[in-house]
Amino acid sequence: MTHLQEEDKAPAFSGVDQDGKKVSLSDFKGKKVVLYFYPQDLTPTCTVQSCNLRDNYGLLKQKGFEVIGVSPDDEKSHIKFREKHQLPFTLIADTGRAIIDKYGVWGEKQLYGRKYMGLHRTTFVIDEKGKIEKIFLRPKNKQHAEEIIAALGK
Repeated sequence: MTHLQEEDKAPAFSGVDQDGKKVSLSDFKGKKVVLYFYPQDLTPTCTVQSCNLRDNYGLLKQKGFEVIGVSPDDEKSHIKFREKHQLPFTLIADTGRAIIDKYGVWGEKQLYGRKYMGLHRTTFVIDEKGKIEKIFLRPKNKQHAEEIIAALGK
């Protein structure tokens, strides 16, 4: 779905996290970032994916990765999601879709034959120099951390 490709410079962004703090990609300069876009807090598949990243967060950190989740939900929704599932990483509230649109992950979807516009679940791994190292267009939600480490864990 996205117009971005591996080796492209990752689009700069700023957003607000679940605590109302400003978060920018530049805050993570010199670090590897797992930037995962998910459709909605507290939904089954998004919960499975986020909890897999939570359960493997220590290993991801050990391999040098920072994790940032982005969805169109607001800060209050992110607080509930984070607290209910003890998510240890930043969740950015992108209600105006500024980051989502920069990364090209909003578009037409289809469910049970019905077409609608929505967020395409996509993960970008950004290297220490700000380049997109890997794009997961269809993450394996139950094993997402494992697939990231297998592809890039060196």
